[in-house]
Amino acid sequence: MQTMNPSSLPKLPILLKPFLLSLFLSLFFLAFLASHSYSPLLRLRTALQTPTIPHSRAGNGGASLRIRPGYSSYNAYIERQLNKTLNPKLRKIWTTRDWDRKIRVFARFFQSLKQRNLISNHSKALSIGARVGQEVAAMKLVGVSDSVGIDLVPYPPLVMKGDFHAQPFENQTFDFEFSNVFDHALYPWKFVGEIERTLKPGGVCVLHVAVLRRADKYSANDLYSVQPLVELFKESELLEVSKVDAFGLDTEVVFRKKKKIENS
Repeated sequence: MQTMNPSSLPKLPILLKPFLLSLFLSLFFLAFLASHSYSPLLRLRTALQTPTIPHSRAGNGGASLRIRPGYSSYNAYIERQLNKTLNPKLRKIWTTRDWDRKIRVFARFFQSLKQRNLISNHSKALSIGARVGQEVAAMKLVGVSDSVGIDLVPYPPLVMKGDFHAQPFENQTFDFEFSNVFDHALYPWKFVGEIERTLKPGGVCVLHVAVLRRADKYSANDLYSVQPLVELFKESELLEVSKVDAFGLDTEVVFRKKKKIENS
């Protein structure tokens, strides 16, 4: 192939030379910028690909706590919950096949809480949404004798009738409250407000919740981070967040009610 002598190329028009010089400098600058900003760009790309969910006021159905739609009234919600609680097949399972197994598991949880000084034999304790009372039986088994549960359907003597949106107790009644039914609360802010109302100053609340996953078909809300709980517990401080394997629930969250409410 015949090569062309550079000297034989037609000379570029004088007005084109500044344009080519500018283009060359721009390409050089972009190459320099890319080579020195790879890591920040990579971090940005990673952050954008990470499924983070912003939190907002939990009571307003924000991104971190969503209230499930479909309830035309509070009575419709109660009827939906009773469909599960009164299901004869489930109640038979809860009181026979599941009874001993669940008591053993709950007893391990409560024994661990005792070892961490979060509950004691002298605690007056409440289990919220206790169904047939395995949690209450477990607390009594580990020595917390003054224990009771509440549920829409009573199961004497372990569980009395009560709606966790409006607990049937006086202010500052309990030293300890436990629940694994936060996902069933249609009004999470009322659920937490009643816990703080009935807890004594310095009292402890332990919740087992499902984070970043849907619970069961009877759940009334879906929780996507712990942050909404922190915002809802306005009179308490967060003590612990840990992973648990608790009948489909994966996170244990521990709060302590402040002994003196700070003036805002």
